[in-house]
Amino acid sequence: MTCLLRLEQITHRFGKVLALNELNLAVPEGEIYGFLGRNGAGKTTTLRLLMGLSPPDAGRIELFGEQVKSVPVRLKQKIGFVPQEPHFYPWMKARQLGRFVGEFYPTWDAEEFERLLRRLDIPTDRKASAMSGGTRTKLSLALAFASRPPLLLLDEPTTGLDPVARREFNDQLIELQREQGTTVMFSSHLVGEVEQVAQRVGIIQAGSTRFEGTVRSLRAQVRRIAGLAQPFEQPGWERVRGDVYRADAAAWEGASLPPGAAVEELGLEDIFLAFARTDELRAA
Repeated sequence: MTCLLRLEQITHRFGKVLALNELNLAVPEGEIYGFLGRNGAGKTTTLRLLMGLSPPDAGRIELFGEQVKSVPVRLKQKIGFVPQEPHFYPWMKARQLGRFVGEFYPTWDAEEFERLLRRLDIPTDRKASAMSGGTRTKLSLALAFASRPPLLLLDEPTTGLDPVARREFNDQLIELQREQGTTVMFSSHLVGEVEQVAQRVGIIQAGSTRFEGTVRSLRAQVRRIAGLAQPFEQPGWERVRGDVYRADAAAWEGASLPPGAAVEELGLEDIFLAFARTDELRAA
């Protein structure tokens, strides 16, 4: 498995606040990677580091097979970015924005940008200030894909969109990713959205990676043990929260559970909630 980006033991602080705590993740080439975490978990900070907006205090960043401390411009030009809240010059229309953004990318494809404007139904006679939030988000996606980047980073781009617009955006993202083969890292706190879009997920909690792998492997490793009179303790098993535990899939098959206990499979949302609420468990 070739990884287009890799973070190892990344630590980052804002003053006394520990935003990232020895974070590890790896994004395979050609896949959509769902970066899942609560608001404030460290998702945006991670993407800022990958965009070169600030360097980590400690740890190792690898992009396109190259280890970097601070992301140079030549690598930034290979990364597309869709922010949570797109900000455009309000007086510019879509084609003006395309010409402006295209100056920063040697790989800019003006014909592809025109195709994307039609494909995503983006009006070309309307100023950015007159566009709806959903239209601005789609325009941001078109601008990102038109540079034909090997890597696309999205920071909760569907926040604030209604369910119909959110589904439409995600469907278009999947189709465009398949057409261009772009590697996508997609941050969100919306579990259903990540489940719909991503082949692989990383769960971040309090600045640390709690899980990384396919959705299938996550469900195979994390399950609930119902009917426990007391916490289940066995080597190689991790209590995530309450009666939710994590172990290798093979360990679940051969588990010796206490009398009256039973294993229950969980959906992605229940698994995410168990990881995301571990602060409460640790403080107890």
